[in-house]
Amino acid sequence: MRPGLPARSRRRMLPLLTMKLTVSTWLMAWAGVLSCVKAEFFTSIGHMTDLIYAEKDLVQSLKEYILMEEAKLSKIKSWASRMEALTSKSAADPEGYVAHPVNAYKLVKRLNTDWPALEDLVLQDAAAGFIANLSVQRQFFPTDEDESGAAKALMRLQDTYKLDPGMISRGEIPGTKYQAVLSVDDCFGMGRSAYNEGDYYHTVLWMEQALKQLDAGEEATVAKSEVLDYLSYAVFQLGDLHRALELTRRLLSLDPSHERAGGNLRYFERLLEEERGKLLSNQTEAVLAAQEGIYERPSDYLPEREVYESLCRGEGIKLTPQRRKRLFCRYHHGNRAPELLIAPFKEEDEWDSPHIVRYYDVMSDEEIERIKEIAKPKLARATVRDPKTGVLTVASYRVSKSSWLEEEDDPVVARVNRRMQQITGLTVKTAELLQVANYGMGGQYEPHFDFSRRPFDSGLKTEGNRLATFLNYMSDVEAGGATVFPDLGAALWPKKGTAVFWYNLLRSGEGDYRTRHAACPVLVGCKWVSNKWFHERGQEFLRPCGSTEVD
Repeated sequence: MRPGLPARSRRRMLPLLTMKLTVSTWLMAWAGVLSCVKAEFFTSIGHMTDLIYAEKDLVQSLKEYILMEEAKLSKIKSWASRMEALTSKSAADPEGYVAHPVNAYKLVKRLNTDWPALEDLVLQDAAAGFIANLSVQRQFFPTDEDESGAAKALMRLQDTYKLDPGMISRGEIPGTKYQAVLSVDDCFGMGRSAYNEGDYYHTVLWMEQALKQLDAGEEATVAKSEVLDYLSYAVFQLGDLHRALELTRRLLSLDPSHERAGGNLRYFERLLEEERGKLLSNQTEAVLAAQEGIYERPSDYLPEREVYESLCRGEGIKLTPQRRKRLFCRYHHGNRAPELLIAPFKEEDEWDSPHIVRYYDVMSDEEIERIKEIAKPKLARATVRDPKTGVLTVASYRVSKSSWLEEEDDPVVARVNRRMQQITGLTVKTAELLQVANYGMGGQYEPHFDFSRRPFDSGLKTEGNRLATFLNYMSDVEAGGATVFPDLGAALWPKKGTAVFWYNLLRSGEGDYRTRHAACPVLVGCKWVSNKWFHERGQEFLRPCGSTEVD
């Protein structure tokens, strides 16, 4: 017999409340709207800003509805006060009161005309305008997938930048200028999202945080017994039987009639009894560690995870004093290109081998804003090519939205393309379109190669492989968002208006595997980049081949 487990669900049932008809209608419309929207708002901060304006409009509409309800209620209260004063007088001497012909007329008129008019007033639906506006805004609403994606993003930031749930709950995140805290219900929602994904490690961390805040006296919709239900099962899944038993006993003390807790308690007790005497001496330390509630983050598919995340935090950078001596700054005129002789670009070495350089003042603020303006309506979830099938698909290790701009879209695109050609000395005739990307919550692109290692890529035969990458930083980022090279131990930080450039291929045409790189999760800020991938064809005389495989 297995232990009973909490149900997997995206949304908790709302507590039963007595509501006015109009408020009930509003909630039903809200729930109906949520289920009708395409997800992926969480993959682009630029698109998430639209939600701010949508919510602001809804708040204004809600306030107008409240004012209408208050005005209606004020009229009803005024009528009730008048009627109370009148009936108290008439009821004291009914016969004498109606003996006056005017009083008799007014009584008949009130009951025939005025009370029905009041009935019409009470039945007026002041919520109609608000509901109509809510329906119009439904295209802006996120879905369960967005909520799950946002929760995963917070957990990604938690892991990458070593933030404990308490820090995140209190809003203590480096680089932030706004105060934002998580309630018990928010923490519970985080834990439930992890649980629904089978991620018991994060389930434990966030259910523990919810429990801490409940124990501290914070009020919440979620009951402590419900938190303990999820927490006890999650720690059991992590192999901590002792703590699962302890938490289940605490759950039963709060809710003796809990439908699963009794059976779980007996199951855990039997397992512990079976394991007594079976534990080897070398397992004792691990068991004690588990009893103390210390759990290791599970390993995953990425072999260089630890190195990658260390670099994202600015740790483990291998820029030694000897290497630093080989890095210089200079003015770059693009092999004496006429356009750059008068106004050369400032060039700075970021890494010596492979050679990675940064150029300053590549794009003006006006150009950046214009490119963002024309790219934003075209933004779509960034995709990756499946290594087995070659089919483009979305992936959790690439969280951003991107669009591709042609020179015909705007003169600024042609101008930026021409500038990249002048700086690199490479032709853009065989290069890919200008790609513009905006990263979402915890937006990232885990370690990858820009060059293709797939023989079935159709473009390899006509345009050749991706020879070089020119990456424009179009925004500053308050925290996180570095471009890192795990094999090199290099980290490049976004600086608005600058660009970095490197070759993906050796002169022999072989891929330079040292250029495996990643875009770190954005901790705080809105990261915009654009990039141009130069292909081999057309560059034969601009970057001649080497004589050996390692040239």
